[in-house]
Amino acid sequence: MAEQISDDLRTTPLHGLHVSLGGKMVPFAGYEMPVQFEGVMPEHLWTRQHAGLFDVSHMGPCFLMLPGGPREGDDAHAEIAALVEEVVPSSIATLKPGQARLTVLLNEHGGILDDLIISRPAEPDRQGMLYIVVNGAVKHQDWALFEKQFEGRAELKRADDRVLMALQGPEAVDVLNEYFPGCADLKFMHFARMEYEGSRCLVSRCGYTGEDGFEILMFPDEGHSLAVTLLDDPRVKPIGLGARDSLRLEAGLCLYGHDMDAARTPVEADLQWVMQKSRRERADFPGAARILDQLANGPAEKRVGIRPLERAPAREGTEIHVNGEKVGVITSGGFGPSVEGPVAMGYIRADLTEPGTPVQLLVRGKERAGEVAALPFVEPNYKR
Repeated sequence: MAEQISDDLRTTPLHGLHVSLGGKMVPFAGYEMPVQFEGVMPEHLWTRQHAGLFDVSHMGPCFLMLPGGPREGDDAHAEIAALVEEVVPSSIATLKPGQARLTVLLNEHGGILDDLIISRPAEPDRQGMLYIVVNGAVKHQDWALFEKQFEGRAELKRADDRVLMALQGPEAVDVLNEYFPGCADLKFMHFARMEYEGSRCLVSRCGYTGEDGFEILMFPDEGHSLAVTLLDDPRVKPIGLGARDSLRLEAGLCLYGHDMDAARTPVEADLQWVMQKSRRERADFPGAARILDQLANGPAEKRVGIRPLERAPAREGTEIHVNGEKVGVITSGGFGPSVEGPVAMGYIRADLTEPGTPVQLLVRGKERAGEVAALPFVEPNYKR
């Protein structure tokens, strides 16, 4: 992340709060965001043990709905789901009310344009609408694709002018339940409409750390008020982008543009589980021929975990060697505070993906010992 702050960066509604808390601000996805407050390692460990508050307002929350807005009935959900299934390989039609699903946006070759979470409202009168959160770095590209693909058949409403915050960690549920009674009853990858200070909010039980936690979409004033209130709780601390990255890396979670991109398919990215059986059988998603061939015959390369066996981290771009031959590349890597050692993930030749397979990592021009590892490095604590 570059140190220089340019004048054309956007700020989130919580920017002033970050500055007042001493956050170190850096450019990220077109925004000026806090990379750390107290330090990456203490923020990382605090989130694993207590509750960390993340500003993720740079992301791309939006609503996709049938013309005329939400309506009643399962038929309305089936109609909007059928549209979205034109560009993703997951079954959106089978989402239950209040359920969310991680999926990927595909190009015509089956390459990943983005990963996103799609949620179906629980309320009977709010069907024919989906709540979608896309990645901040490519949100304008995604929205342009939606508007072109669904022109005249669905309407897109952006919500990236709001506060989107994540409260993550084992104590997050006890903290948040004081302000959103009933959020403790949500299961992992479910969401509900709730209220804070008389204002409507969306509370989702999901996140990007491997810990139990929530994401809350709020209007700016109420979002700022809640953030200040949460940070008054001794169980909660502000967490920056640095710890967000190390937490997701330990959890084996992909970062778009690094661990997956338009050249990689869901099978290569080890995300084949996002494709439900019904979609595989129908084979009606972009790039289906290539993806189904890889499912049947295996891809040439696949994403795996990598454990450097020496203390030096293997960063993004590090070559993976076996017997002096390049067999893969690291796409994310750094120090894992919870495992007290370096961790990484990357792509490697398909015949070398078995955990425990020895590899060499070309760090600073020298081959250093490593091995293929099972993902995740830290077991998830989601509430199923």
